[in-house]
Amino acid sequence: MELYKFQKLRVYQMSLDYTDAIYALSFRLPDSEEFNLRSQIQRAATSIVLNIAEGSTGQSDAEQRRFLGHAIRSYLETIACLDIIERRSYLPSEELTSVRKSGHLLFIKIQAFRKSIR
Repeated sequence: MELYKFQKLRVYQMSLDYTDAIYALSFRLPDSEEFNLRSQIQRAATSIVLNIAEGSTGQSDAEQRRFLGHAIRSYLETIACLDIIERRSYLPSEELTSVRKSGHLLFIKIQAFRKSIR
């Protein structure tokens, strides 16, 4: 299968991994959060992937930077959701640590990619 430009990007692969981790975590939330916090964190994580993909193909540099900015904002939304999860003691803090670490590496990678586009 031929890969699109964005599928070859390390930042795209990292965003897919992060989204997988967020989905796995979200399914462990209480059923009462199915249509609120679970849905929100899944949509935010998915948005990271989608914005990287949408901005990378057939866009000007300015457009690609704009979409990467959207990806960063979506990432930060997942962090806010993780804070709520932790604050409500839905999951132990220790279990959120690895997701937060991989997310932070993704954040750094997206920022670096965005800065490299001038």
